[in-house]
Amino acid sequence: MAGIPRLRRGFLLLAAGAALAVPSGGGAGGPAFSATVRPLDRVLRASMTGVSWRRGCPVALVDLRAVRATHWGFDGGIRRGTLVVHRTAAAEVVAVLRRLFAERFPIRRMVPVDAYGASDFRSIEADNTSAFNCRYVDGTTRWSEHAYGRAIDVNPIENPYVSRGRTSHTASALYVDRSRHRPGMALEGGALVRAFDAVGWGWGGRWSGDRDYQHFSADGR
Repeated sequence: MAGIPRLRRGFLLLAAGAALAVPSGGGAGGPAFSATVRPLDRVLRASMTGVSWRRGCPVALVDLRAVRATHWGFDGGIRRGTLVVHRTAAAEVVAVLRRLFAERFPIRRMVPVDAYGASDFRSIEADNTSAFNCRYVDGTTRWSEHAYGRAIDVNPIENPYVSRGRTSHTASALYVDRSRHRPGMALEGGALVRAFDAVGWGWGGRWSGDRDYQHFSADGR
């Protein structure tokens, strides 16, 4: 791939399904960001089958990737988490996580939704940041962008789905008022929204009507 710019070369490798490690210097002696992108291993595939993935889902397991990356916790410590995303979204997700790490943006936890039996409600209650989940949009029979691995819900307690001024999660009630800026929130012009804007993903906090502040997706839906 001589002559291909480094970022573009990374996208091509990820699309081809190659495992890729993505280190990033901390600069000025600060901690370094690190991420790996790999096809799903046997253990992860087994844990997902019949839970977040099943036959009839719109993507095959072979088209999904495990992005394992460092992130900051709310306690100021460095954590490592995993997002399962579509192979075509992996490089963009790494770019977002790198930006968030540089900004020291906190993420509560980041584990596949299978840890909660693929229950979106339970994952939200745990304030878990997650991506792939083969499910419909609530109240419809239309696949969610999560079912394609092209959407991520970030810090869902701090960034609730708000309908008619209400949220379904008690711990999120304090975050319905978006004028009070607190750590982990998705805010217009803030670190989280800017990171997804940089890779061209849409934000549910910009929807008309009901707002889904936790939700970022490749096509804006």
